Amino acid sequence: MARLSDPVTILKGVGPTKAKQFAALNIYTLEDLICHFPRAYEDRTKMVPIGQLEVDKPACFRAVVMNNPRTHHVRKGLDITKVQVADHSARLNLVFFNQKFTAEQLQYGREYVFYGTLSGDYMGYNMTSPSFEAPDSTPITTRRVLPIYPLTAGLSNASVVKAVQQALAICDPPAEILPPQVLEKYRILPAEQAYYAIHQPQSMAQADQARKRLIFEEFFVFSAGLALMRAARAVKKTPAYRNMDLQDFYSVLPFTLTGAQDRAIREIAADLQKGTPMNRLVQGDVGSGKTMVAAAVAYLTVQNGRQAALMAPTEILAEQHFASLSRLLTPLGVQVSLLTGSMTVKQKKQTRQCIEDGTAQLIVGTHALVSESTVFADLGLVIADEQHRFGVGQRSALSSKGQDPHVLVMSATPIPRTLALLMYGDLEVSVLDELPPGREPVDTFLVGESYRARINAFIRKQVAEGHQCYVVCPAVEEGEELNLKAAETWADTLQKTVFPELRIALLHGQMKGAQKEQVMGSFAAAQADVLVATTVIEVGVDVPNATLMVVEDADRFGLSQLHQLRGRVGRGGAKSYCILVSQNKNPETLARLKALCKTTDGFKIAEEDLALRGPGDFFGSRQSGLPVFRVASLSCDLQTLKLAQQASVEWIEAMGTSDTPESQALRSRIAQLFARSQGTMN
Repeated sequence: MARLSDPVTILKGVGPTKAKQFAALNIYTLEDLICHFPRAYEDRTKMVPIGQLEVDKPACFRAVVMNNPRTHHVRKGLDITKVQVADHSARLNLVFFNQKFTAEQLQYGREYVFYGTLSGDYMGYNMTSPSFEAPDSTPITTRRVLPIYPLTAGLSNASVVKAVQQALAICDPPAEILPPQVLEKYRILPAEQAYYAIHQPQSMAQADQARKRLIFEEFFVFSAGLALMRAARAVKKTPAYRNMDLQDFYSVLPFTLTGAQDRAIREIAADLQKGTPMNRLVQGDVGSGKTMVAAAVAYLTVQNGRQAALMAPTEILAEQHFASLSRLLTPLGVQVSLLTGSMTVKQKKQTRQCIEDGTAQLIVGTHALVSESTVFADLGLVIADEQHRFGVGQRSALSSKGQDPHVLVMSATPIPRTLALLMYGDLEVSVLDELPPGREPVDTFLVGESYRARINAFIRKQVAEGHQCYVVCPAVEEGEELNLKAAETWADTLQKTVFPELRIALLHGQMKGAQKEQVMGSFAAAQADVLVATTVIEVGVDVPNATLMVVEDADRFGLSQLHQLRGRVGRGGAKSYCILVSQNKNPETLARLKALCKTTDGFKIAEEDLALRGPGDFFGSRQSGLPVFRVASLSCDLQTLKLAQQASVEWIEAMGTSDTPESQALRSRIAQLFARSQGTMN
């Protein structure tokens, strides 16, 4: 017997070239191959007479070859082979392109089993390049449920099927990791049965059972991993905060905190007094006041004699946090410092000296905070703003500059709670689900291109009243995709032909960092009236003077992304608006966009978006931070996820420290999953 760790090259027909193709799918060993699961199945078990074949619906049928195949050479690189087959119900012409040798295997007068898709209309029907085999052959492509695998260039589905069958014949599948009581309680197939059934199902029902088992297993492994991470963190010790008096802090606030902010601060305060490192996510809608929560926690950290660091994704955001936190905390005696990459060498050196000797108590910065030359006297709290903009490496690098510091993560992307658990790993979650009083909701409208003149007039009106506008485009330049508004071209058009009297600025992700910072800085300083941009502004500078957001080709964005963009306006005292422009007439698309016009509740929008599009698109093309699952789909399998989470909690409580073979195998699988997810997991 072969071992799971053996390379795929021990399989017959897998030489260096094929091994390289498998490697493109991250398949190197027999275990990788056996865990390369089908993405779909074709049910080829049902036989249909030719007369009952339906156009565009694949099917199996038995038929006799009525003539010898004839090949016509049409031109260089194109041969067409035709042959006619028949059964008791009808005749059918088969056409093969550049498959002369395949087609010539069909012998006149013999019966074969075919699988293919009928095409044509009342003028005539035919079938192009069907699979076929003799009725007495061992079925390879017909009369079975055929798994369809994810592929790469040069690798056919048939070659993957063949390799997987070989691997299962010479090697035992991965060991059982689910405890017997879990298999019984949740009616889950045992591992061995599931691995054979997912690759060689006798029926679609059996394939579904196998898939359910493996989805449950992935979620169970992940949930158990999180529980073990929590348990490991509980073992770590850090000095418990003793001074928890926030009266002075509350006295300098220019407003009263919302109930949600107050609740989040109390949850965090409880964490800080436990004597173990906090790992908490503060998740709040745009404008829900996350920064005030962070300020309170930073104040408590300084009051307990330790340093706090706030890491922002851009220099402009860091500078804004520095300005607002300085205004708030300096009167309370907190020394707030700023550290960014664009500061002069001398400025950076002075700031780093203050950080190292402890003079700087709250340090706000960008990735400059994690550079080797930044040394903290006693880092007690790490705050990461807009978490999805940082890789796990950057957050870990900052945390490593202290002795198991508390970690507070802030995200303005409302995420359904189930997904939040997956995205943010072992973080506890605090939700800010109230907006501060006085913040008016942004009025949102969905319009077509026929409203263009009115949109332009409205932009002029907003600028005339002293306000600024954003115009967001889905593409950067012409040619990225047909008929999409491109930021570069549209900015040029607006400046030259539509608004020659206004100051138009351009911002997109292909610009260099310093150039982006300069454009955003000038817009924040009211040196431009209209900023034409891509989604690079989705998380960006706070411009209270901006009152209008126009999103071109709005149907190209996810609801959550549109909600984030809308959050760029309405940050000042003036009434603000968002106009979604779309030519799309698809009823589902229009219903999706209209949902955004009806509510400004980010959590409702997030639930709707997840239901409509699934998590892959939910987070856009950006790194989502979701773990790398091989078979599970978060949009389809949420019920299974909940069951697996429940089962893993029960297992940890009952068997967490046991040393059974299942426990050992489970811990090994947990290590594999988290290693595979490194760089995407938060």
